[in-house]
Amino acid sequence: MARNAEKAMTTLARWRAAQLGESDKHKKRRPYLATECKNLYACEKWRMQIIREIAKKVAQIQNAGLGEFRIRDLNDEINKLLREKRHWEVQIKDLGGPDYQRVGPKMLDHEGKEVPGNKGYKYFGAAKELPGVRELFEQEPPLPPRKTRAELMKDIDADYYGYRDDDDGILIPLEQVDLRYIRFYDSST
Repeated sequence: MARNAEKAMTTLARWRAAQLGESDKHKKRRPYLATECKNLYACEKWRMQIIREIAKKVAQIQNAGLGEFRIRDLNDEINKLLREKRHWEVQIKDLGGPDYQRVGPKMLDHEGKEVPGNKGYKYFGAAKELPGVRELFEQEPPLPPRKTRAELMKDIDADYYGYRDDDDGILIPLEQVDLRYIRFYDSST
């Protein structure tokens, strides 16, 4: 049996060590601020890394059995990653790369409609079914349109103001009865 020092000198062992050394270079930590990175290629790499992380977390959040708190935490992490991805896209654009924000996908609800005000916080997977979140996706029925002043005035005619009350023949006999009552009351006092 060979000693450890001899095993380490084999061609396969040296090749494996070289591979591990190269992969360690690629596992550098992502810069805290996207503006610190001045290399377009590196910015693209970090953006793709964030997209892969988002995809993993979106796949995890589809499981409704995780529990409400874990789902909320995952949703918060996804939104944080989306903000970070946006910072990298801005940096890529500043460095002369493609504008990913212009061609990005829209946020849709469970029926495939675009969610109003989707620039802020977004909900994914089972997070859409959490208490208090479902109400955000339900739209209120639209209010009936209010009538304009012209529409309100178009049905108003002389009858509304009482100009033709004498023409119908109902008011004159009633007034005569009241006049007799008033005359009788005035004469008795």
